[in-house]
Amino acid sequence: MLDELSGDIHARLEKAVLEIFSQSDFHRASIRDIAAKAGVSFTTIYKHYGSKERLVFAFVDIWMGKLTDRIVDHLQGIENMKEKLRKVFWLQLDYYERHEGLGRIVFMTLPMKTWMADETFAQPRMMSLMIDVLRQGQKEGILNPHVRAGTLLDFFMGFVQRSFFMWILRGKKGSLSEQANIMFEMVWQGMANPQKNLPGTTL
Repeated sequence: MLDELSGDIHARLEKAVLEIFSQSDFHRASIRDIAAKAGVSFTTIYKHYGSKERLVFAFVDIWMGKLTDRIVDHLQGIENMKEKLRKVFWLQLDYYERHEGLGRIVFMTLPMKTWMADETFAQPRMMSLMIDVLRQGQKEGILNPHVRAGTLLDFFMGFVQRSFFMWILRGKKGSLSEQANIMFEMVWQGMANPQKNLPGTTL
């Protein structure tokens, strides 16, 4: 859908969606609000998307896709399981810190039930990548083998979400990415195989 719009309209819509839905109550915002902010006709937006939900989800999908691209690029050449997960953890916090509006939309203003009903919620590229890494870690005996890989992913992503949410709530004191290593060590302790006593530097 976005490919059918001109670059200028796309850019204006992106800016309007990011501003309105990161700062406003999702249910109160409307396509007319977006149209006014972006300087794009209501008819054009409705023709391409049909609803504010589809409009927001389309942009969220693009923004999340860029995060996935960064993760794929940064994992190239990293063989160490712990360092792979450390890098992904840092990338997540760094991305949401630098794209605060997206973090607010995904973790704070977007009704989860509404997003879960849309296909973009699945984020198959990112989730498949993460699940594959976690399953490999379990297969190698490095990560806890007594829970599903999906449970490890929930734990990992839940820490990211809570960290961002509380960072905002506490007035954005300090940098999320600068705290990533310290926080990751706590995450790692919760994910590592409790029955395998391996030095952290060799996992």
